[in-house]
Amino acid sequence: MSETLIPAADRPEKPQDGGPARRPPRSASLWSDAWYDLRRRPLFIGSAALITVLIAMAAFPRLFSSVNPFDAATCRLEDTRLGMGAAHWFGTDNLGCDVYARTIHGARNSIVVGVSTTAVTALVGGMLGLIAGFTGGALDTLVSRLAEIFFAIPSILGALLILAVFRTGNVWTVMLAMAVLTWPMTYRIMRAAVITARSQDYVLAARALGASAWRIMSRHILPNAIAPVIVVATINLGYFIAAEAGLSFLGVGLRSPDISWGLMISDARERFLEAPWALLFPAAFLSVTVLAFIMLGDAVRDALDPKLR
Repeated sequence: MSETLIPAADRPEKPQDGGPARRPPRSASLWSDAWYDLRRRPLFIGSAALITVLIAMAAFPRLFSSVNPFDAATCRLEDTRLGMGAAHWFGTDNLGCDVYARTIHGARNSIVVGVSTTAVTALVGGMLGLIAGFTGGALDTLVSRLAEIFFAIPSILGALLILAVFRTGNVWTVMLAMAVLTWPMTYRIMRAAVITARSQDYVLAARALGASAWRIMSRHILPNAIAPVIVVATINLGYFIAAEAGLSFLGVGLRSPDISWGLMISDARERFLEAPWALLFPAAFLSVTVLAFIMLGDAVRDALDPKLR
């Protein structure tokens, strides 16, 4: 067929100067545009790099410290409240334990609680918001009233009460206590996004073509309503890490022999004037971690929200 009969828009580009033919540009989408924008944001790059280090610290603490803080033999009473030095980079605490090793190992429980609570709230709240927002009617009313009941309870106060009653302070009970009271936030955001998306033309077209309710929710509504949930989940992750530290500081969160930054701050508060480093270093790691996740959430929000571009 003669090349002149082929529309110019459909012709493959010819190589220039003997080089390979260039591929036509791919169609843009929200996610590709967001990733393109995130890679050029110093805020995202810096926070992502810092979070990567923190996750590596939580997953492989032995790469950062050879001291095992769970071994009682590594805590020597004659080394109580020693200052910073070559033997103990961050000094020692009230029991002669190495503060640097405990800070490194404390990252695991703090981050696990934050990540697991975020995952549970995003999954439960997101699924309920998707189903209730798409279905409407009596189911939407019932779930919304239930969410309002939980939403009216202060999350920290409610978690404090739950943990004080059951008296089982470990990673999973702290996670459940916070997740039970914080899922309504994700639910309301997902429900609002689904209600907005279900009235769009592409959803009406899918209904007219005979698509099932499950296909419409999974293929058309969920991909277009998940963006605000991702943003909120990223920001909430830092909040949950701080909340775990607060609960542990009050004595109802994680308990010994577990190690977390909140526990370390609680143990060091009584001797703060004599050994401030035992409190300042875990508090600094906690603050940097929360700040990193908040900055990451802000960067993701700016990238996913077209109105902010």
